[in-house]
Amino acid sequence: MAECIPLRRQRDYRLLWSARAVSETGTEISRLAVPLTAAALLDATPVQMGLLTAATTLPYLLIGLPAGAYVDRLARRRPVLVGCEAVSALAVLTAPLAWLTGLLTVPWLITVALTVGVCSVFYRTASLPHLSSVVADHQRTAAIAGFQSVYSTASVCGPGLAGLLVQALSAPLALVVDAASFLVSAVCLRSIRSPEKAEAAVPRGSLLTDIREGLRTVMSHHVLRALIGTGVILNFASAGQMALYVLFAVKILGLPAGVVGLLTASFGVGGLTGATVAPRLAARFTENRVLLGAVVVFPLEFVALASAHGAPSVLVPLLMIAYALSGLATVMFSVCYGAIQLRESPPELLGRVNAVMTVATMGVMTLGGVVGGVLGEVIGLRPTLWACAAIVLPAILIVWFSPVRRAVTV
Repeated sequence: MAECIPLRRQRDYRLLWSARAVSETGTEISRLAVPLTAAALLDATPVQMGLLTAATTLPYLLIGLPAGAYVDRLARRRPVLVGCEAVSALAVLTAPLAWLTGLLTVPWLITVALTVGVCSVFYRTASLPHLSSVVADHQRTAAIAGFQSVYSTASVCGPGLAGLLVQALSAPLALVVDAASFLVSAVCLRSIRSPEKAEAAVPRGSLLTDIREGLRTVMSHHVLRALIGTGVILNFASAGQMALYVLFAVKILGLPAGVVGLLTASFGVGGLTGATVAPRLAARFTENRVLLGAVVVFPLEFVALASAHGAPSVLVPLLMIAYALSGLATVMFSVCYGAIQLRESPPELLGRVNAVMTVATMGVMTLGGVVGGVLGEVIGLRPTLWACAAIVLPAILIVWFSPVRRAVTV
């Protein structure tokens, strides 16, 4: 039977895995190429950089909850996945074409980011239910672990590749590779043969009723509330820092695009290590203890970037170490966060709880990006980075003085 065959030998899983691997690598290229285009070639202001960062996550805030409820009612999710990748490819491709014709502006890039963000919301919502049509029940954990390795590997290879492409082609033309990656992903998904399960979830009430039930469950559960509070604060601070990271690295520290990509790749190396060791540490110490330890490391990257100065020969290695440790802690935190969320969520509400948690933690990045950009304009880049570092500290307190900690001391 197919479910007895190892995942690596299953054609459809390989196609699904390949689609994610190619698409995520392309996304990592855009993550560097888009802000570099805005900062270095279009002379974007800090406010514009903040809006550009916010545009990638705004769709989660606007349509995340209804998108989750809507996708749960579909009998077939694969066409949604294929369509999202195809639309994303066309949107990204308009940026290099506009650059070649002299039409590219920061608002154009923001529009592209918004379009890709909308597609990302629907893709992320539909991908997990679709997995059940491709992978047997007892192999889903291994399949999800395989996707986690994709994300970490892409964060390692993507930025370095992005730096090289930007140096060789220019930042706008590097986006052609991202557009191509979306198209390859769409072809891989379209080639999957596994029939989708025809049964869609039968709604018991309106979309609004489903959304309210998910919100009520999260906010009334002490552990879930602590997790979402911690995630919101961390992502708010991260988005504020992300909005100014490239601008600060290029304008203040004077680092070339290749080195900026190298720093981001260092984060991915740490993340790949975290994906490997997190399950082992969790099995030995429990997910709660690993999460509590990981969250303590988060301020390191923020402080390292805010205080960065001096000769690149000393500065770059120190930042690489800080980013690698941050990547390690981030992935370990994310793995344990997801495991605790899954364990604490009522089985019949898993989808809605996940939608609430995702919308809150991703949607707040919109506000964080805008605030970071505005503060960068008003008080300066370095003071804003110090403010982001300070914002991280309450996240440590929330999770350490919550039932997450008490659960491991009993």
